[in-house]
Amino acid sequence: MKSGVVNKIQQLVKFEKNMDIYVNAIRVIGQLCKRSVDRTKEIIKLVGIPWFLEIIDSDSEARVNAAQYCLQVILNTFSGMDTKKDTKPDPTLCEQYKSEIDTLLTCLTYSITNRVITGLARDAIIELIMRNCHFSSLNWAERFVEIRGLHRLLEVCSELEEYKYESAMNITESSRTVAAACMARIYENMYYEQAREKFHSQVDDFVKDKLLTPDLESKVRVTVAITSLLRGPLDVGNYIISKEGIMEMILVMAQTDDPLQQKVACECLVAAASKKDKARTIINKGVDILKSLYASKNDAVRVRALVGLCKIGSFGGDDASIRPFADGSTKKLAEACTKFLVNPAKDKDMRKWAAEGLSYLTLDADVKESLVDNKLAIQSLIELAKSGDQSCLYGVVTTLVNLCNAYEKQELMPEMLELAKFAKHHIPEQHELDDPDFVNKRLTILCKAGVTTGLVALAKTESHNSRELIARVFNAICSLQDLRGIVVQQGGAKVLIPLAVEGTNNGKKQAAQALARIGITINPEVAFPGQRNLEVVRPLIALLHPDCTALENFEALMALCNLAGMNETTRNRILKEGGLAKIEHYLYEDHVMLTRAAAQCICNLVQSEEVVKAFEGNNDKTKYLYLLCQEEDVDTVMAAAGALCVLTSISKGCCRKLLDLNSWVESLRCLLANPNNEIQYRGVYMLYNIINGDRDTAAKIFETDVMEILMALTKLDNPEIKKAQEYAEKCLQTAENLGVIRKPDEGALSASIQEEQIIEEEED
Repeated sequence: MKSGVVNKIQQLVKFEKNMDIYVNAIRVIGQLCKRSVDRTKEIIKLVGIPWFLEIIDSDSEARVNAAQYCLQVILNTFSGMDTKKDTKPDPTLCEQYKSEIDTLLTCLTYSITNRVITGLARDAIIELIMRNCHFSSLNWAERFVEIRGLHRLLEVCSELEEYKYESAMNITESSRTVAAACMARIYENMYYEQAREKFHSQVDDFVKDKLLTPDLESKVRVTVAITSLLRGPLDVGNYIISKEGIMEMILVMAQTDDPLQQKVACECLVAAASKKDKARTIINKGVDILKSLYASKNDAVRVRALVGLCKIGSFGGDDASIRPFADGSTKKLAEACTKFLVNPAKDKDMRKWAAEGLSYLTLDADVKESLVDNKLAIQSLIELAKSGDQSCLYGVVTTLVNLCNAYEKQELMPEMLELAKFAKHHIPEQHELDDPDFVNKRLTILCKAGVTTGLVALAKTESHNSRELIARVFNAICSLQDLRGIVVQQGGAKVLIPLAVEGTNNGKKQAAQALARIGITINPEVAFPGQRNLEVVRPLIALLHPDCTALENFEALMALCNLAGMNETTRNRILKEGGLAKIEHYLYEDHVMLTRAAAQCICNLVQSEEVVKAFEGNNDKTKYLYLLCQEEDVDTVMAAAGALCVLTSISKGCCRKLLDLNSWVESLRCLLANPNNEIQYRGVYMLYNIINGDRDTAAKIFETDVMEILMALTKLDNPEIKKAQEYAEKCLQTAENLGVIRKPDEGALSASIQEEQIIEEEED
């Protein structure tokens, strides 16, 4: 800093044409600002906030990303947050540097509607606000509404790429989607009535301002803005569209001869038909209009009208008994969508709308089967996903969720089902093509077609609901063991970790379960190389929660077991995340598979010194493992005995604890006389550890019939138990060396044999 490096970088980027050098210069500034408030304040003083807004203004994605990251680092430094997800700000720092944070975010808010910046820069600025406005981060949503930031977002939402006028803004294909997601995020923070009223009031003002001027531009822009509201804060969108005259205006626009008005009206009708009551209204008032628009010569209008018809035709969901249109209509609509999707002559906008149409129609199982058999359509869908265009996100991902049957299904209790039948209430019916065999076939086709690469491209979205949908598709694919390798190969495991850390609760759970499934089947060193094997620990431990299903618990335990077997660093991370207590909880479950998985996990964890210390403490952990050796499940006994072998080889304290148990002899007998060779070997090995160098313990053990069991074991003629026999001899030798037992002389031995023979003769 003293050498004037910041000023030199500032001068450099003024004239630098090489983009790599430019981007690296921005990154240097970002690193200088990291975790140092003094340096950050000095840098802002030297270059000024406008400089940061200048460097973010570019058509180069790398430069925009670097500048966006640099601004986020500055906000993190002032607030005490970290660039990693799920970190909370420090309230003291936030209060101390409130004016700096406010100034920076206010400048960003005013830049949203800057007419001269690029579309990429605008998207990056909106994303920064979306990331920091939430109450879980800088809690800036209310301030954003106060300074009329909402009005600026609505201005972006009302822009159309194909409709340019004098003061039009530069926007990307994703701009309206990003702005809608940002409004939804802000509306989440309006958690009390007064705040929601302010939000509604600003939206009302925007709509009134636009409708005061009766020209075409105002009507088009207000309709486009309402569409964005319906795709973002849905409640607000429904509130606006239900106001007197709004729906009528949209229906009138749809009936004009102007393709632009027809197009935006269609889009709005599609977005409005999200709820059943609205869908019914549109069925009553708008179906004929949509049908006439579908006959239009303009493809852009046709495809939007088609999507409207698709959405209305699908409001029965996956219930095979509800059909809003005549039989066969849904299939015809799907064929029309597929034609738009696979036609290479059509632009991406057409294919995006075709995908959205299919996202509604694929709730029908017949459509799922016909679509998945069309290789060109599936490939086109995946190519659309690979583009990473956020405006394509909903249509593509929802279609994939439907094809995989990855949507949330309501479980119907048999009693409730009978009650519904008795009350003559409608009961949803499942289509025969939604049976597991058909679903698995569809999953295999999608995965082998490369759907993972498309999901990886779309996973960068900030929308939590979209992230949940992506996680659902990943989890559905990972439910089939044969497909997990393909998911890892195509980068799925890498994006699943952030999906499991940030998003909706269901989304995080779905992503974590997919990670667990990968961790069970594939070597964690391959699936989660380097730092990733540490990052995956927290999502897996989150699945060890009582609210999760037994299957999710079991899969998490199995994956953690494999991770615990990797290295000491990973084991320490499991302990640091509070994993030991959560894993131990499942040892006490009345469920064989959960107990087994927990015991296997503990077996790998006891290689850690910290875990050994925990078992040495004033508790009954070691004793309970010993009790598990009497279980009927072979794998549970093997895991518990394995853990005890490690503990007894390291800790004499753990050895003595075993003999405090009332039934210690029974557990020892279960191990030494076990028909399973591996368990028997573990039992003998553990016994050797217990008596080795401890005469008192050895004497207590050899007072029982243990010596006879060991003697019998050494005399068995079975090459498969050679290891167990070696340790049995070692045990006897150790006991002899300690003076606990001694070998009988030959005379005494023959006398005892003669005595046995006499007894046998008398019995005969």
